[in-house]
Amino acid sequence: MSEPTRAGRGPTRIPAPAGVFPAAQYTHVVTATGRLVAVSGQLPLDKDGELVGAGDPAAQARQVFANLRRCLAAAGAGFEDVVKLTYFVTDMAHMPAIRAARAAHIPDDRLPASSAIQVAGLVAPEFLLEVEALAVVAA
Repeated sequence: MSEPTRAGRGPTRIPAPAGVFPAAQYTHVVTATGRLVAVSGQLPLDKDGELVGAGDPAAQARQVFANLRRCLAAAGAGFEDVVKLTYFVTDMAHMPAIRAARAAHIPDDRLPASSAIQVAGLVAPEFLLEVEALAVVAA
């Protein structure tokens, strides 16, 4: 079993429990105690509601993570408090761009638990991805 990792305050991560194949892009188990923060799925919209990055998954992912950062901050949280990310994508080929945007905010040694789901479509056809987050802010 991999040793749990803890980055100062915040969640404890267990990257690969005994008998579970290790994952490079997420942590299998994350535990935390504190105040739960649920962030609705964020779309690639700017503060004026305009689409950012039409047809460009990298630009859309950067905007989504910027929106997640703002939402977390509004709740007194940050990416270090995120215990779970859920990705909704219209094409799994967009995942490398999403991982690159995530890497700008979350280091590899603090990856949250994650799920990626390919969907037939999102609320509007121009959206290529949506990401929601769960965070736990230490008491």
